[in-house]
Amino acid sequence: MGHLARTIALVGMMGAGKTSIGRRLATRMGVAFRDADHEIEVAAGCTVSDIFERYGESAFRDCERKVIERILQEPPHVLATGGGAFMDADTRMRLKEAALSIWIKAPVDILLTRVQRKDNRPLLRAGNPREVLEKLMALREPFYAQADVAFESEDGPHGDMVDRIIDALTDRGMWSEA
Repeated sequence: MGHLARTIALVGMMGAGKTSIGRRLATRMGVAFRDADHEIEVAAGCTVSDIFERYGESAFRDCERKVIERILQEPPHVLATGGGAFMDADTRMRLKEAALSIWIKAPVDILLTRVQRKDNRPLLRAGNPREVLEKLMALREPFYAQADVAFESEDGPHGDMVDRIIDALTDRGMWSEA
């Protein structure tokens, strides 16, 4: 069993692979995995799409902020945040204080392929998915760029990304196998 110095928070666009990379990373490290969107759904008793539909995006962001704040009080773990979480100034500040933030970058073509597999992305219902993704990326990338570390997500196995993240954490003294 290794030792993780602080929580690892994965940030980035929907479809970047935060959840699947996060799960694999947590398993490899032997620590807990938390998915913010899942935790929000448990807390709210309905889906993210339902929250957006019934109460709007700002109510969702309020809930997201509270849930992430609570999760960050747990022992070090791997946390996958929702695509818009890092845009919120308070959430971003808390993540910077309590975690190492890692931006999983992916080109629009990869994101598009991945998000079109599921119809659970409320922000993509507002028009042409490619155009919506390109607009969101343009808005969000300056915020994602404030993450502590960035990794390019290739369209390869997520295990390769996990290896790269573990190497970076080891080099930074944030993770040790012993």
